[in-house]
Amino acid sequence: MAAKKWKLVTEPRPYEALLAKGEERRQRILEVAQRLLARNGWRATTVAQIAAEAGVTPAGLLHHFESKAQLLHAVLALRDADDDEHADRQGDIIEQLENVAARFERSPERVRMFTVLQAENLEPEAPLHDRLLFRYHASVETVAEGIRRGQRDGRFRSDLDAAEKAVEVIAFINGMETSWLLDPSIPLVTVFREYVRSLERDLTRDVAPSVIASP
Repeated sequence: MAAKKWKLVTEPRPYEALLAKGEERRQRILEVAQRLLARNGWRATTVAQIAAEAGVTPAGLLHHFESKAQLLHAVLALRDADDDEHADRQGDIIEQLENVAARFERSPERVRMFTVLQAENLEPEAPLHDRLLFRYHASVETVAEGIRRGQRDGRFRSDLDAAEKAVEVIAFINGMETSWLLDPSIPLVTVFREYVRSLERDLTRDVAPSVIASP
């Protein structure tokens, strides 16, 4: 009996196509949610508004996200993932801080959304307060650990409290987010560069030049 010749199937199977379509719709919902949250905040943004602009029914949106709260967390997860992708937690802290301005300019809408949500969730009972507080503490610790690495290597002053300096750094970054959103004409890269230079001078004060210059 002659062997059967199997035809190579190159088109996606119906189930795979359905999954791809569902993921595409989910991403569109997230993009619309980010845009509306950046513009209106979470209190003034409804599931119905997001669904209408995303081209789905409210029921269709709730198929992908069970509640408005879950959708909010999913949008923030995108922002966190972007930060994690572009962060080098074992790299040079000075270089990392210089690159923050590029993140602002790469995703201004995401920066606006985060700033608005942060302002709306300052109260402990607010739905995103715990998540945003956790992320804030994680950011402070990331900067503090970068400073501690420099101290262990002998590049930075040992008499400086890394955690306190990290709080100052994050305060500068958060303040610049708000200032830049209010006035996009601010020369962001220049301001960050000058701040980071000032920070480096402070961190390396009284440290031997040969130690600072060493790799």
